[in-house]
Amino acid sequence: MNKRSRLPGLALSLIFGVFAAAMLFPIGLTLVSSLMGEAEIGRNYDLIGKMADSASGGKEAFINMKLLPDWLTFEQYAQVLILSPKFLSMFWNSAGLVAPIVAGQIFVDSLAAYAFAKLRFPGRDKLFFVYLMTMLMPFQVTLVPNYLVIDRLGLMNHSSAIILPGIFGAFGVFMMRQFMAHIPYALTEAAKIDGAGQWTIFGRIVLPLAKPGLAALAVLLFVDYWNMIEQPLIFLQDAAKQPLSLYLAQINQSERGIGFAASTLYMAPMLLLFLYAESYFVAGIQHSGIKG
Repeated sequence: MNKRSRLPGLALSLIFGVFAAAMLFPIGLTLVSSLMGEAEIGRNYDLIGKMADSASGGKEAFINMKLLPDWLTFEQYAQVLILSPKFLSMFWNSAGLVAPIVAGQIFVDSLAAYAFAKLRFPGRDKLFFVYLMTMLMPFQVTLVPNYLVIDRLGLMNHSSAIILPGIFGAFGVFMMRQFMAHIPYALTEAAKIDGAGQWTIFGRIVLPLAKPGLAALAVLLFVDYWNMIEQPLIFLQDAAKQPLSLYLAQINQSERGIGFAASTLYMAPMLLLFLYAESYFVAGIQHSGIKG
């Protein structure tokens, strides 16, 4: 391969590298800022004070985005994790909400996707189309009906008000149906000839082959519900039951160091999960995106 033929690939890699660096820069800046003292953060990010100084003839107003702290400190992390129990309390609230939602939705979505992908019954495609129409409706559209149903069931201010609706989602069914549609019918038909029932085919053939799709779905669901805002704000009035996604909004202006430390800890589970399931995630997205 000559140098001229490699130029487009190198240029494309350079472009993607620049975009990747741009996406990672806020995460790195948050991590670095979380290791600064409150005074140093104030000097670097107090834009309002710098604008006032600029207006009075002082220094120019700009934010000093430093890549290394002057003094390394873990004071903010000690404050968040040890001295203040609120962060850990809301962290476990989030875990208690997200874990059953992800597990329940994977179970329900995999069963529904198997039915739409491998079972032949009248009106299957029409029913799947109607099912997918719910993907067009955001949470805000169904807010009032959900509120009325949850209120009638007496689930207000209870974790079930978020977990039960969260278990059922059209996106996961669509994604897993696309993935399972590419599992050859020859495998399932051969199992039927050997006397296997639908539960055996689903549990021993289809589900093991769908592991990359399930891993990708688990990552996407975790990120989505780990960052949920509207549901806990509306259905969980008790602050002691609210998840970690609402913690950052409650940090005061004078606690910017705690805000950076809490943001870093808040991002950590999502980053670790993605790094752990990266290969499965990529494979699952690739297969589920192919038209059946």
